[in-house]
Amino acid sequence: MRAAIVNDLPLAVAALRRVLDAAPGVEVAWTAGDGAEAVDMCARDVPDVILMDLIMPVMDGVEATRRIMRESPCAIVVVTATVSGNAGKVFEAMGHGALDAVATPVFGLDGAIVGGEELLKKIFTIAKLISKPGGAPGPASPVQAVSPSGRHPALAVIGASTGGPKAVAAILAGLPRDLDAALVVVQHVDMRFAGGLAEWLRSQCSLHVQVAVQGQGLSPGVVHVAGTNDHLVLRPDLTLGYQAEPVDYPYRPSVDAFFGSVARYWPKPGVAALLTGMGRDGAKGLLALRQAGWPTIAQDEATSVVYGMPKAAAELGAATRILPLADIARAICDTLTPGSTPHA
Repeated sequence: MRAAIVNDLPLAVAALRRVLDAAPGVEVAWTAGDGAEAVDMCARDVPDVILMDLIMPVMDGVEATRRIMRESPCAIVVVTATVSGNAGKVFEAMGHGALDAVATPVFGLDGAIVGGEELLKKIFTIAKLISKPGGAPGPASPVQAVSPSGRHPALAVIGASTGGPKAVAAILAGLPRDLDAALVVVQHVDMRFAGGLAEWLRSQCSLHVQVAVQGQGLSPGVVHVAGTNDHLVLRPDLTLGYQAEPVDYPYRPSVDAFFGSVARYWPKPGVAALLTGMGRDGAKGLLALRQAGWPTIAQDEATSVVYGMPKAAAELGAATRILPLADIARAICDTLTPGSTPHA
């Protein structure tokens, strides 16, 4: 795998080089000292993955990510020393197509690298994603659960990956504050950023957004965001839970795992949407929901940052509708609460 380093700090570049040089099968393709240089370098030589800093002179990592994904697309990981202090920029970069984010490895007092293992773990996960589609965990056959007494809210479920934060934010911003439905979002993001993602999404819309908690029920007007590296699932008692299986699946949390559990246990059809993302995760789960009677939506190619997951769903016949991003909030609103008015 050929990796490029984009960082304006010589010490950070040195640390990243040491990590990559020690990794089997990984080589440094090139380095760039700012985002503008990275855009130019990528146009001449597209690597397998770019390790992109956020805060740089001339052009920052957010704009560089946007330009590269438009002109010379490839896998991008945000690698920055200020992840927690720049959560908004992290999710903005992910909205333009960055796959993940990780703290920059640093030299320890003894000269050893601290944080290199986490970076390599993400690089090798990306290697799996770009080398082969990978088998998705097959959702269970749809069967209706025995519903306990009490009213269950209408339910919308959303899955997303590359480019997802921005797409999810656009949909949530288009839904009314008084929407009488529960929502669950499964976005491929490391658990350390799940809280920041929920907080950032909350700032983008009028709904209440929170990280999904083990054993929690679904509440109207609440957006539950998957919050660990385990897979979020709906349990037979209609509460949310997390499970490690399948442990070898590269997408964590998996949209397929969640959609499949909803198809099996939720007592009445809601609406499901599969958004922009690399790979095929969510396509089989969306098909299971369609077979269970759910209206299902796949984002169209023109508005997807990466037309992988929704394309896979379309090829499977999993989507009842293929829509541009700007129309998905209205479609969700119309399905859940006919006659209601979504935000413009």
